[in-house]
Amino acid sequence: MRELLDLTRELADKELRPAVDAAERTGIFPREVFRLLGRSGLLGLPYPERWGGGDQPYEVYLQVVEELARAWLAVGLGVSVHTLTCFPLATAGTPQQQERWLPAMLGGELLGAYCLSEPQSGSDAAALATRAVADRDGYRVDGVKAWISHAGQAERKMGMRASVTAQMIFDGARVPADQLIGGEGNGFAIALAALDAGRLGIAACATGLAQAALDTAVGYARERRQFGQPIIGFEGLSFLLADMATGVEAARALYREAARRKDAGQPFSKQAAMAKLFATDTAMRVATDAVQVLGGYGYVEDFPAERYLREAKVLQIVEGTNQIQRLVIARALGRG
Repeated sequence: MRELLDLTRELADKELRPAVDAAERTGIFPREVFRLLGRSGLLGLPYPERWGGGDQPYEVYLQVVEELARAWLAVGLGVSVHTLTCFPLATAGTPQQQERWLPAMLGGELLGAYCLSEPQSGSDAAALATRAVADRDGYRVDGVKAWISHAGQAERKMGMRASVTAQMIFDGARVPADQLIGGEGNGFAIALAALDAGRLGIAACATGLAQAALDTAVGYARERRQFGQPIIGFEGLSFLLADMATGVEAARALYREAARRKDAGQPFSKQAAMAKLFATDTAMRVATDAVQVLGGYGYVEDFPAERYLREAKVLQIVEGTNQIQRLVIARALGRG
């Protein structure tokens, strides 16, 4: 695992950090980065080696996602989304489907998009209007999907501008029957099962972003001098940093414990919701506090703190809003 994380940090330092500011300003999607991650063996870590994956525990995969998100959230989130799109194929696909699609997906030549949300159906995922109707030797698909990562660039966003997002419009789209994953009527259950694992990916991304914001705040507080000393020596600010650091460590511990449950084959849906809820709320708080530590410098684009704040917000929304996570947790508690 140490070698894997060292490789991730090396790639982050050489390929991600030098490119992130320009790409986020211009909204350029770093497609070649995902090919590089695929060639480096970092795009299919939790999946079997026979398809080109890494056969790694989910806990290890999530730590890699955290490191990527720490350098560039759009890349870390992109890896999480791509891993989510591989889940239906890996768990419910036929051997023929798996051999046809997964090697190219795990190798980075294909990049997946997870089409679940719709313009009128976000948190209420069961209210989907898109339909696939059997038609001769396949299916006819009609409907609109919204907020789809990796679908192309059409929607202007507050943050993660280098992560392309668009609607997917299906107007009589024809899909061959051999591309149906799982049995008819099972798609929604497969989609929800994928979201449990996907929420852990978002929690890891949020932890990485929070760590980056903390690093920026601590680095600035050590260098910035006021009243004859570095500002980190002032109790009010040092206590703020201490709370930020504690939140980051707690978020990391929570997502890793949920991942260990998944790796052990134990139920982890409640823990995934808790990890996503806590880590993303922590990321928002830590990013906000980082701007406060930097003062006026935190509000300008010369420093990354303002970008971290813009990016943190979306993490409280994707893969189920944090209000939905609270609903999932509460229902689990009610079942005992």
